[in-house]
Amino acid sequence: MRQDIVEGPLARRMFELVEPIGAIPYSADEPNEAMFALGFTDYWDTYFAGRAAPLGSSVPAAVVHALFYNFAPGEVARHIPKVWSTTTPEAAIAARQEGCVNALRRILGDRVDSPDFARAAELLTRAAISAPVDGRPMYAALRTLPLPEEPVARLFHAASLLREHRGDGHICALMAEGIGGLEAHVLLALDLGIPAPTFGRIHHLPAALLSDLIDTMKARGLVEDEASFTPAGRRVKDRVEALTDDLALVPYDALAPGELDELIAALEPLAQ
Repeated sequence: MRQDIVEGPLARRMFELVEPIGAIPYSADEPNEAMFALGFTDYWDTYFAGRAAPLGSSVPAAVVHALFYNFAPGEVARHIPKVWSTTTPEAAIAARQEGCVNALRRILGDRVDSPDFARAAELLTRAAISAPVDGRPMYAALRTLPLPEEPVARLFHAASLLREHRGDGHICALMAEGIGGLEAHVLLALDLGIPAPTFGRIHHLPAALLSDLIDTMKARGLVEDEASFTPAGRRVKDRVEALTDDLALVPYDALAPGELDELIAALEPLAQ
């Protein structure tokens, strides 16, 4: 680890640069179109098929629920294992990658053919495959897939690896503070200045469930109401983010300081 970096800022900066690439499956049209071409008609079917595919088709809903962590009871079971009657994990992985490559090529244009892009893909991949898989189940599952040869696909795959690596660590940080998956959405909503019941990831849940969730968090001293933290809740959220950042640093140990600076410089225009 770079000794001149206090734990947190480097990981946060890399998150800001990598997340726009890793989130492409959820923020662009092409990945959805590629998944719908397999026969899906529901967005959440494509989400679970695409993200859970590295786990294989035999992993039951209860395990996917535990690994994903942030879905309400029963939500995962509405899609897993049903999605595997429409396609195979292998086909879902290929479609998702194809759609994401097409999206990145559209968004980034000529940048994908530049030497800087190829160098970013090389360095990001080296970081992404360097971390131990112990205690990182989603990262470990994605690590079992072969590395793409094509640079755009390789950059997306590396960003996906780092996203799942960070996500595994984030769950550890949440669990260390006793924060459940739905509670995590509430804390994120409040951090963004959004009243929890209107937040996109939980607004669809039954009103009674949301009311009970907020009441439980009020009783725990985490929130004042559905739109504001308590001071203790603010500290919990800050500790979760700090530990998440700390746990996300390991992959970047594989890069020398000069290489890390080079990677940051190459990723900045791509993230923008």
